[in-house]
Amino acid sequence: MVKSEIQNVKLRFGIIGNTDGLNRAIDIAMQVAPTDLSVLVTGESGVGKESFPQIIHQFSRRKHGPYIAVNCGAIPEGTIDSELFGHEKGAFTGAISDRNGYFAEANGGTIFLDEVGELPLSTQARLLRVLESGEYIKVGSSKVQKTDVRIVAATNVDFTEAIANGRFREDLYYRLNTVPIKVPPLRERPNDIALLFRKFASDFAEKYRMPAIQLTEDAKQVLTAYSWPGNIRQLKNITEQISIIETNRDITADILRNYLPAQTESRLPALFGVKPQGNGKGFESEREILYQVLFDMRRDVTELKKLVHDIMAERGSSVPVGGRPSDTDLHYIPNTSVSLVSDTQPVVMHTVSNVTPVANVNPVKISSGDVSEVQDTEEYIEENLSLDDVEKEMIRKALERHHGKRKNAANDLKISERTLYRKIKEYGLD
Repeated sequence: MVKSEIQNVKLRFGIIGNTDGLNRAIDIAMQVAPTDLSVLVTGESGVGKESFPQIIHQFSRRKHGPYIAVNCGAIPEGTIDSELFGHEKGAFTGAISDRNGYFAEANGGTIFLDEVGELPLSTQARLLRVLESGEYIKVGSSKVQKTDVRIVAATNVDFTEAIANGRFREDLYYRLNTVPIKVPPLRERPNDIALLFRKFASDFAEKYRMPAIQLTEDAKQVLTAYSWPGNIRQLKNITEQISIIETNRDITADILRNYLPAQTESRLPALFGVKPQGNGKGFESEREILYQVLFDMRRDVTELKKLVHDIMAERGSSVPVGGRPSDTDLHYIPNTSVSLVSDTQPVVMHTVSNVTPVANVNPVKISSGDVSEVQDTEEYIEENLSLDDVEKEMIRKALERHHGKRKNAANDLKISERTLYRKIKEYGLD
């Protein structure tokens, strides 16, 4: 594609920059536009991925058809299927009438699925069928619907990691990624940063009816050296802040630094329902939080038992074997059976002064074979702290509590009967 055509596309869609990576992305979008191939636009949050589906749509044979942009990450998981594929009247509470989904409304045009990596697995299976055959079924219906739609998707998620963690279907990834377009981050476009700043400054000057701000040479160097983790969106917001707050229209490096947040190493997007790597803890549901609390409690109890065991062992080893105590005068009762481990309350020994020793006292002797009785404590065995064992025990007790009635046990555990049946079979509790 000649540079003049790329430049015309930039002017038409408000794209600013001359970086090779940006020009390459625009070139690919224009070349793939006349086809019906699926396109996956990748790049960090805030790089301007939403411009490329519009380029593809406007340069395709579908340009006179509808163009619908859907933010998959903003739709609750419980309603995403209804939003995309529609529903029948009475399919769920609140479905008072039939409703077409976005795929029906975009028939003959283009649908842009932004943040496609946030789709739940059940919806991914439905989307895969649309990509393969153009067919889908409304929620609550058994009738197969047809649609003729071109799908362009975008994401800031690392699909390689998402597939490895089981959060995204590999077959769907290959269907979406027929033609990949990578939008470079702002830090890889250093020559475009000043151009974007000047454009935003001019727009805000016109919007707020004030002179446009300008950067000094040292401020330009600071602006270019910054990593811009929020990319173009962050640059635009900071330009607007400076335009409104600063009365001096000449922005120096010191003034600019006041508006630049401290740089962090991590530039990964926030993902819901993902367990962090390393020693961090993540929870996908309230039940996992409960299991984690139970796990921590069992560990603490085990550690406490071990501590008590050690203390009792130390005290047991310090009991005098034979002979009279040297520091305390005590009565010694002859021919009295001695229980070395008492099941009653501990006896408090008081010091008595001026005591006449009792005659014919036979000191109690403890043989070496009886030493084990002094340390007669419950053997410490570290318990298995597996969360599966915790769950198995909870299910077993619930079944016992309800005399084997699985329906009542399922209600007690706050799970479905189907899930309970599967768990019973999995743990061998038949």
